[in-house]
Amino acid sequence: MKLEDLEIYNLAMEMGEQVWSTVVKWDYFAKDTIGKQWVRAIDSVGANISEGFGRNTFKDSRLFYYIARGSLYESKTWLDKAKNRNLISEEYQILLDKHNKLGIKLNNFISKHTSLMNSKDSTISTNIGKAKYQ
Repeated sequence: MKLEDLEIYNLAMEMGEQVWSTVVKWDYFAKDTIGKQWVRAIDSVGANISEGFGRNTFKDSRLFYYIARGSLYESKTWLDKAKNRNLISEEYQILLDKHNKLGIKLNNFISKHTSLMNSKDSTISTNIGKAKYQ
């Protein structure tokens, strides 16, 4: 299995590009305050999923998946701030729906990963375990 086969990775990458496309249109002050933080947070989701995928042990991988989830929560804060400060309007619901979908899928992914990590057969390699997520 390749990283690009993970649905959570693809959703995170798609959201990162959508946030970038939104923020790049803002004025300097909005980009410099909310925009940079939001882009960094949402890009961190995909980056940490990638890093976790490349780790050697379930425990190492899971740590990065938790960090990805934290970055997703941070991204939600910036999404709300952008809406509250009238920087986005119609994009809000679209991004919120994607955020919620990714959050659910990432939580499920972490749960399955943890189940595999705690299984009696600790000899399962991470790549074999990752194939079971799909």
